[in-house]
Amino acid sequence: MADKFILAFARLIADKPDDITIKREDIDESFSEILVLADKSDTGKLIGKNGKMISSLKTIISGCKAKEGRSYRVTIKANDE
Repeated sequence: MADKFILAFARLIADKPDDITIKREDIDESFSEILVLADKSDTGKLIGKNGKMISSLKTIISGCKAKEGRSYRVTIKANDE
């Protein structure tokens, strides 16, 4: 659920939405890492000024913890293609 939301959110913000991919890795039964791969020019937009955009996104995702009982780490990286 959280990874689908992040994908939709990131595609709305990005200039190149087709280049955005999401990888989810379940570390254990209560923790997952979500990796957002975006074009190099879009990583700044997704992180935001002073990290405010990614911080807001992490706050929204923390609401999923209450529903699913799972914690998430969200990381944004540039595609190396």
